[in-house]
Amino acid sequence: MIIYNRTEYKALSPKQYKKEKKRLQVELLKLQEWVVKEQKKIAIIFEGRDAAGKGSTIKRFIENMMPKSVDVIELGVPSKKQDKSWFRTWSKRMPNPGNICFYDRSWYSRAIIQPVMKYCTEQQYKYFMKKVISWEEELILDGIILIKFYLSISKENQKLRFHLREINPLKYWKLSPNDWKANKNWQILTKFKEHMFKHTSTSQSPWVIINSDNKMIARLNAMRYVLSTIDYPEKQTIKTKKWNREQPKYELTVNNVLFENLNKEQYKLLYQIKGNEQ
Repeated sequence: MIIYNRTEYKALSPKQYKKEKKRLQVELLKLQEWVVKEQKKIAIIFEGRDAAGKGSTIKRFIENMMPKSVDVIELGVPSKKQDKSWFRTWSKRMPNPGNICFYDRSWYSRAIIQPVMKYCTEQQYKYFMKKVISWEEELILDGIILIKFYLSISKENQKLRFHLREINPLKYWKLSPNDWKANKNWQILTKFKEHMFKHTSTSQSPWVIINSDNKMIARLNAMRYVLSTIDYPEKQTIKTKKWNREQPKYELTVNNVLFENLNKEQYKLLYQIKGNEQ
């Protein structure tokens, strides 16, 4: 298991975030060109609690990539047929040569969400936990580069994002009664999560844990990890910048409203809200 949280990003302003994101996206495009030319296959999965930022992180990965060579897989509620043949369901959704697949939740929903919410039987859960590593080893032997991210969010920040969704006229539909139910089952989900980490993180396919209490920082960390893990032609090492912390100007735009002349505590509070609402 790898905990990957780049500390230099803690001082990042929204303007600096955009610059850094662009630097990383340029490299992601180089990576994609190599994947297409060499007919490589990359599978990048994103797991995490509701509102952890899985979808928005994937969106920033792909927003400047070539659409024909990228797929975003989101299974949703599985059918009875998919449910019975869980590994076969996902084997059919592996990347073709020359493609990168991003998974907004993956086969690992059977390791956490499904057993807690009673969407699978205990027998199905145990079978999955017993077989998943050998199944992933077969994928890797078949040439798939597998990266497993878990975006980690605090209980307090999850509640904040739920409330922000409730009042957002464009995002209210993302919130469901099951989201609140999962929040109430926090400790049970934590137990299954820790069990998953312990039994499904290997040297070939380790879990990469990224703190996502600030979505902007989480996105950069995820991009940076992928680029640091895979070698490709004309790769440019993204050197750590020393972000200027002297005489900070505390102003921030949230929901298209500019807040100026803030003190440090006001800025921190608004920055947290902005990191959650994007």
